[in-house]
Amino acid sequence: MEQPVLTDQNQYPTEEVIFEHIGISRTLWESFFECIHMNYPDINGEWRYYNDGKSWLMKATLKKRTVFWLSLFQDTFRITFFYTDRAEEAIKNSSISDELKNSYIDGKRFNKIRGVTLIFRNEKDIEYAKTLIALRLSIK
Repeated sequence: MEQPVLTDQNQYPTEEVIFEHIGISRTLWESFFECIHMNYPDINGEWRYYNDGKSWLMKATLKKRTVFWLSLFQDTFRITFFYTDRAEEAIKNSSISDELKNSYIDGKRFNKIRGVTLIFRNEKDIEYAKTLIALRLSIK
């Protein structure tokens, strides 16, 4: 499994640092955040260094509710959503890929929560992210 690239606790993830690591995925990054700012202007992202994973993660929140977690990997970035079991039918019936649906259905449980991780590879992944954000905000 790939390792996150933001592992230096003393190097805050500025845009320059981020773009250095994600390379050609910069256009996906910019499109993704443009979409978030247009559709969900109240979602805020905050970078923190987490000692348990020894890397920087962005926690995206709406008010006090965590929407997703973002991490950087070489040449790409990933977002992870956590849903309760109540989300299963909505996820099964959504427009996300079967691979993402199965990652939730077959995923490891953390009590009553399971995760879905989306790795950004192409423009279609932005559409999947929009769907996953809408699901996350609609399910209590």
